[in-house]
Amino acid sequence: MNHILKKLETALLASAAYGTTAAWAVNDLPGGPAVRQLNLHPPVTKIAEEQVWLHWFMMIICTIIFVAVFGVMFYSIWKHRKSVGHKAANFHESVKMEIAWTIVPFVIVILMALPATKAVVASKDTSNADLTIKATGYQWKWGYYYIKGEGEGIGFVSTLDNAQREMSNSGKPASIDDYLLKVDNPLIVPVKRKIRIITTSNDVIHSFAVNSFGIKQDAIPGFVRDTWFRAEKTGDFHGQCQELCGKEHAYMPIHVKVVTAEEYTAWVAVENKKMAAKQDDPSKVWTLAELT
Repeated sequence: MNHILKKLETALLASAAYGTTAAWAVNDLPGGPAVRQLNLHPPVTKIAEEQVWLHWFMMIICTIIFVAVFGVMFYSIWKHRKSVGHKAANFHESVKMEIAWTIVPFVIVILMALPATKAVVASKDTSNADLTIKATGYQWKWGYYYIKGEGEGIGFVSTLDNAQREMSNSGKPASIDDYLLKVDNPLIVPVKRKIRIITTSNDVIHSFAVNSFGIKQDAIPGFVRDTWFRAEKTGDFHGQCQELCGKEHAYMPIHVKVVTAEEYTAWVAVENKKMAAKQDDPSKVWTLAELT
């Protein structure tokens, strides 16, 4: 019996050590998920900031209501219990109470609905965009096409980085911060510009979502939906398809790279050269030196 217990203890210690090592092997990913994350992603747009504020505002109101209602209930149960001699009251109705429990919840709902409605309306206002990009969902990748604004006509497909796919297929992925979030062609946008994203799908329902931007818009076959964001700082921001879309749903990341206006202009120039090169000779493979 002792021998079995010792083996069990050894196995438990080994598994605990492995779990601790695995947990500390991956760091927080800026613009993406964090280790043991409990709260929302750090916001980088005004809409996302508003959503974080609303989240805590609603949580505080709900907590106050919970404590008040259950506090009164448990106090009444304890204070007026039968064992200390109290007898149940016999009453039919109270007009004052009817008015109170109608008006008070109504006021609370209005206080919660006003800021929420303001945020929802603002998140749907896609007018006057500096840049319009169509995001098309495929099983299982994203296609981007710059419809309007600087970079108009640029288009490419963004898929999961092949090295990460191989790691996943092996069943022994390395401990890296951006596992299943790295793509071959990130979506490039300029900082502090209003970016309108038009979503649609080529096959099944997908969902374009980047938590740091506070956006989530379904991409539905045969329909066109839109959303927008304006990133307040540069950096790499990660999202994923948030609609179950098939067996490789987990391999459909979104990587948005926010750059300065100058860097964006330079990127557009390089992409335009690539498109011009393909038009001149579609079969020719151009080197970077030839394109610069």
